[in-house]
Amino acid sequence: MNVDIVVVGAGPAGLCFAKALADTGLSIVVVEQQPLASLREPAFDGREIALTQRSTRILRELGLWERLGPADMSPLRSARVLNGRSQRGLSVVPTGSGDTELGFLVPNDRIRRAAFAGVEHEPHITLAADTVVKGISFENDLPRLQLSNGASVSARLVIAADSRFSQLRRDAGIAADMHDFGKSMLVCRMALEQPHGDEALEWFDHGQTLALLPLRDGQASVVLTLPGQTMKTVMAMDEDSFNREMRRRFDGRFGQMSLTSTRHVYPLVAVYAHRFVGPRFALIGDAAVGMHPVTAHGFNLGLQSVETLAREVRQALSAGQDIASPALLQRYQRQHRLATRPLYLATLAIVKLYTDDRLPARLVRTALLQASQAAPPFRLTLARMLSGGRGRSALPATST
Repeated sequence: MNVDIVVVGAGPAGLCFAKALADTGLSIVVVEQQPLASLREPAFDGREIALTQRSTRILRELGLWERLGPADMSPLRSARVLNGRSQRGLSVVPTGSGDTELGFLVPNDRIRRAAFAGVEHEPHITLAADTVVKGISFENDLPRLQLSNGASVSARLVIAADSRFSQLRRDAGIAADMHDFGKSMLVCRMALEQPHGDEALEWFDHGQTLALLPLRDGQASVVLTLPGQTMKTVMAMDEDSFNREMRRRFDGRFGQMSLTSTRHVYPLVAVYAHRFVGPRFALIGDAAVGMHPVTAHGFNLGLQSVETLAREVRQALSAGQDIASPALLQRYQRQHRLATRPLYLATLAIVKLYTDDRLPARLVRTALLQASQAAPPFRLTLARMLSGGRGRSALPATST
C-alpha cells in the first residue's frame, strides 16, 4: 500500500491530525493496536481533560466540539493553588474580554469518541485497527512500515502519535529524556457534600499532591499523587474506607466525599524527545512531549502540535510543494520546541520545588505563592496562560 500520510496511534492527537487534513484529498492511514470497538466506544479511564480556550477553538474548527454533549462539558471558572497547611495561596480568574471561564473539563473518553466519530466516515482516511507496527525502514527514500497483519505501507510522511512511550519513536532512532517522578497518580470521580463553585484546586500538601477538578451535578474529578507503595494501600481500600480517606486527605474541605466511578492509577513520567522530526517523519502529541499533569499542558500542547504541523502541510500542498520536505519539518520542530521547551522545564522546576517537603523548600514556595498573589501583572499573565491566550496552553491541574 502506498499512501500520502500514515499516522501511528489513534489517540486524540493522532485522530485530530488526520481530521485536520481530511479535506485536502491526501490519502491517510491511521494505524492503531486497539480493536475498532474500543476506538468507537472507549471506556472511562478516569482522566478529565482541562481544555483551554485555544483548544476548544481548535476542536470547533475540526468539527469535533459539536460532537460533545452539554453533559460532557464542565466549566472551569477559577483556580486556586495552595501550599502545605497554609490557607493563603494563589487565586486565578479569567481576564479575557467576555470570558467567563478559564476553560472546560471534558472526559478523555468523550474526546476520544468524538475524534473517532469525526474520522470514521471520511473517504480519504483508512483506519487499520487491531494492528501493530512491527518496524520502519526506507525504500526509495520513502518510509515503509511493516504491520502485524503481514501488510506493509509506504508513505510520503509518517506521524508518530503512539503515546509518550512511543515505540515508533524509538524504532526511528529518536532518543527522549524521561523523568520518572517515582510516584503514581490516582484519578476518579467523587460526589461532594460541599459545593466546589466551579473552581479547580491544586494543593501541594506535605507528603502528597491533591487536585480537585469541578464537574457538573456536584461532582468532581479527584487527583491524588503518592509514592507507589502508599498508593497501593489506598487502592486496596474498600469504597467506604476510600471515601473516608479522601475526606481526611482533603482536610474535610468538601464535607462528605463519595466515590461515583472506578479508580485508575497511572505512573508519573515526563518525556521530551531530543528531536521532533526525522526524514519524512514527525512526532506529535505525547510522542513529542509528555508533560507532568500538574500544570495541565498535556493534551493542549498535543493539539497545538496538531495545529502547527497540519498548517505546514496544508500550506505546502496548496503551493504544490513537498508535504514532508526537510525545511517544512524543521519549521514545525522549531515552532513546537519554542512552544513547549520553556513550559516543560518550568513544570519540572515547579514539581521539584513544590514536592520537596524539607523546611527550606516549604518556606520558599510559600513566599513565592504569596508574592505571586500580590503581583497583579503575574496573575494576569498566568490567567492568560490558563485560558490558552497568546499561544500558550496551561491549566493548574488535570488528570491527563
